[in-house]
Amino acid sequence: MESSSPISIQQILHQDPNPESSPKPLPYMKSFVTSLMEAGTLRTPSFREDSYFVSHLKSSERKALQELKDKLMASHGPDSMWAISLLSNDDKSDVILLKFLRARDFRVTDSLQMLLKCLQWRKDFGADTILDEDLGFKELEGVVGYMHGFDREGHPVCYNAYGVFKDKDMYDRIFGDDEKLQKFLRWRVQVLERGIKLLHFKPGGINLIIQVTDLKDMPKRELRVASNHILFLFQDNYPEMVARKIFINVPWHFSQCVVFNVQSVLDSTN
Repeated sequence: MESSSPISIQQILHQDPNPESSPKPLPYMKSFVTSLMEAGTLRTPSFREDSYFVSHLKSSERKALQELKDKLMASHGPDSMWAISLLSNDDKSDVILLKFLRARDFRVTDSLQMLLKCLQWRKDFGADTILDEDLGFKELEGVVGYMHGFDREGHPVCYNAYGVFKDKDMYDRIFGDDEKLQKFLRWRVQVLERGIKLLHFKPGGINLIIQVTDLKDMPKRELRVASNHILFLFQDNYPEMVARKIFINVPWHFSQCVVFNVQSVLDSTN
């Protein structure tokens, strides 16, 4: 019988990697679960959240921020995101632009390209008005994906649990064809947009959310297409929005895969 236990990336980083004291990891196989968990390994317990104070930036980073504003004005003109004007030269617009810059290591051209693609996607997808839509997923509210409460530092917490899709009838009802899949993706974006609405977008404020994912009973193979869509969509259009990713009820063999890959990363830096 497959065992599972609550586990987070932070806990994984402190497990003993010694092969004499730990079971030998299974061969690494890329999956939705391991992709999720790999994303979380990049931030350790020592990770310090960006304050978004421009005065705290290096001179090269301040220069990149101004250059991004200039290029955005020249190539696209004024626009807004989350009801914040991107060229207003205030703290809120700086927070958004810095998210795109950090996502591309302050490479201005790459950051601008990412930002422009995101603006176009939001227009095509209708992201700015999606909170007003009734997508008809009442049965998923509070079960599959939902915002609930805050952590001790004040970050909004987004919970994700896909175990209900182990039921074939439920799976077919939500993901039975491409039209249903696209509707689910809209609903999942809607959940995230609710969380983003709770962010301050100001220096020293709460500018990130917490993601908690429950892997219990998740049908990994069946959800691969949907989950990959979600991962890429969020990575491309919601940069630097997550403070921490926490995983619970992680099957033993997946946690061992992550321990193996975390140790590989640590060894390569020594």
